Amino acid sequence: MARPSDTKTRIQAVARELFLEQGVQNTSLKQISDRLGITKPALYYHFESRDDLVRSIIQPLMDDLETFVAEREPGDGRRLLEDYFDLIWRHREVIMLVLHAPATLVELDLMDRMWAWRKQLTTLLLGPAPSTAARIHATVALGGMSDCVVEHATLPFDEVRSAAVESALTVLAI
Repeated sequence: MARPSDTKTRIQAVARELFLEQGVQNTSLKQISDRLGITKPALYYHFESRDDLVRSIIQPLMDDLETFVAEREPGDGRRLLEDYFDLIWRHREVIMLVLHAPATLVELDLMDRMWAWRKQLTTLLLGPAPSTAARIHATVALGGMSDCVVEHATLPFDEVRSAAVESALTVLAI
């Protein structure tokens, strides 16, 4: 018999798969439980709602991003971008999910947290008072890196990382 944590992990994996296939809003808990071969009450034992399940899938990315910016010091832009790329590559399925359903961040009240870590990352890269143009460059660089992990997820990691980081450095003029 599976331990509850194993079942919870299986539920999250199947939910992530279905969310990517058909969208968060178009995926019911019944569809998830059916694919797993468990009852809907068994699913509710682990997750009170679809929002609770979605949050459990997105939360590790949010936590890792917040820890990432909290533990960094301003300095080596290349190293910061390489490490940031590594982090978002590890979470690329969740980023895909969020990009396909951005309203989910609003519904789960996570949008403000996302903007906060993005602002902190920009400050680490550019200092406390960057110009408007520099902030726009940072938006393009960081957003472009996120797009790369989604659009080029099937390519070799090293190839995507190298090109994405070099592009971000060029945009940031670092």
